[in-house]
Amino acid sequence: MTDTTTVIDRYALVGHPVSHSHSPTIHRLFARQTAQQMTYELIDATAEEFEVAVRGFKAAGGKGLNITVPHKERALRIASDATPAAEQAGAANTLDFAGGSIIAHNTDGIGLIRDLTVNLGIELAGKDILILGAGGAVRGILGPLYAAKIGRLIVANRTLSRASQLQQEMAEHAVFDVCGFDELDEIPPTDIVINATSAGVKGEAAPFAKSIFTAETFCYDLSYSVKDTPFVLLARASGAGDSAQGWGMLVEQAAESFAIWRGVRPDTAPILQKLQR
Repeated sequence: MTDTTTVIDRYALVGHPVSHSHSPTIHRLFARQTAQQMTYELIDATAEEFEVAVRGFKAAGGKGLNITVPHKERALRIASDATPAAEQAGAANTLDFAGGSIIAHNTDGIGLIRDLTVNLGIELAGKDILILGAGGAVRGILGPLYAAKIGRLIVANRTLSRASQLQQEMAEHAVFDVCGFDELDEIPPTDIVINATSAGVKGEAAPFAKSIFTAETFCYDLSYSVKDTPFVLLARASGAGDSAQGWGMLVEQAAESFAIWRGVRPDTAPILQKLQR
């Protein structure tokens, strides 16, 4: 008798919280498009539960994981090997269990670059860029942005010491200036402003000087929402030339993870169109 049992490979997202995540939908659409036999689930794990969750999923036959906040730095620490992108960022958003090892990847940077250049048609070379925030989300995008031969790169943060610490830690991979939010009205306008903070999400006033927005400024929010995010609304009300949410980065970084796991890169355009309806 012929065994017709189909092996279904398992993947998941680990974070805390994760119930809001669109990743299962995105990877299900990727799998359908590329005819891959796989499942994708959500695993909510606290910091104390994280390593047990990862190793337990791997021991149970799982093939790979995506990692989201607040665990990206922990994911790198438990990996047995890491790609240059993950090492540069000091964080991992993708773990691959091929060959029995835990290999750390970071696809956030390439996800952002592809969204800006391919989906949004923005030329990065020579452009001055301001990044708002110096948290974990910024670590994965600094190196790829700097490698794109941009002009001046500035990281602003509410606490200047946090931005200065990031500047020191990333010195081998990206050269950039730092300032506090209270100094933003003193810097010349930039071509692109990238929001990597949660400012405005909970209803509080965004601590950014309106002078960072001009008619020539393109504003990009790493966050995303069905409605316009508070940052996008602020940018538009302050006269910014154009703006976009991070839907494209979400889909592009997921496509890179999918390609690592499955060896085929899906077409992101129809998935992005479906999510943004």
